[in-house]
Amino acid sequence: MKSLKAPSRPRSPLARRRGFTLLELLIVIGILLAIGGIVLVNVLGASDKADRDLVQVEIRGFEQALERFKLDLKRWPTEEEGIVVLWSRDRLDDDEDRRRWAGPYLKEPKAKDTWGNEWIYRAPSTLREGAAYDIISPGPDRQEGTEDDITNHAGKTGEAGDEFGDFTR
Repeated sequence: MKSLKAPSRPRSPLARRRGFTLLELLIVIGILLAIGGIVLVNVLGASDKADRDLVQVEIRGFEQALERFKLDLKRWPTEEEGIVVLWSRDRLDDDEDRRRWAGPYLKEPKAKDTWGNEWIYRAPSTLREGAAYDIISPGPDRQEGTEDDITNHAGKTGEAGDEFGDFTR
């Protein structure tokens, strides 16, 4: 018995091709890697800026808490007491200071900055003449005294009107 199959027509070379060539795949992968690299560079840059902005906001929070501390105790914290007195009265030695302490002055303790560095508190200031204190984050390189340090004096102007940078000696 003869099969009732339709006669097959010869296929054109384009009709037989069903996949991608190795060269086409390499081009697509190259394009995707280039786009991914551009996105990664932009995202990392935004992340670094966000970390620096967060540290500056935390410093502003410390400044506000220090102002409230000064209103209650009529003085700034000493360098030995540090910023810990903003959330714990245990660092205060004087009984009168303990009685007047109306903290905590911060909602939650912030002993370290975004990069895991201990905050540096100096009283009186060694960075800006006439300032009561310094609050310093050593920044992502974890080294104090480098360009990436962030202080409470950033963007503030001195008596002559000149702007203090992030770290000025």
